[in-house]
This record gives sequence, structure tokens and C-alpha cells, in this order.
Amino acid sequence: SFFLVHFDVQIEVDLVLVVVVLVVVVVVVVLVVVHVLVVVQKMVYFDEKRFVQLKDLD
Repeated sequence: SFFLVHFDVQIEVDLVLVVVVLVVVVVVVVLVVVHVLVVVQKMVYFDEKRFVQLKDLD
């Protein structure tokens, strides 16, 4: 009986750890994706501005 209870607790702890790790991984992935998107948008925006300026010079 005691062993079973202990075993259940161990399983729950493992589940909590797995969930925590998953959440951390998801948060990190989301942050990285958002950062990349922002950087790409900035690059595209600056390229468009430069392109417009070049066209205006002609």
C-alpha cells in the first residue's frame, strides 16, 4: 500500500516536471518565433523604405 502511494506520487511529480518542461519549451519557441518575425518585418520594412527612396531619386 505504502509503495503504491509513493509510486503514484512519483508519477505525479514526473508529470508535473514534464508539463513544466513542455511549457518552458513552448514559451521559448513562441518568443523565438515572435523575435524572428519582428526582425524579418523590420528588415522588410527598411528594404521597402530604401526601395521607395531609390525610386524617388530616379
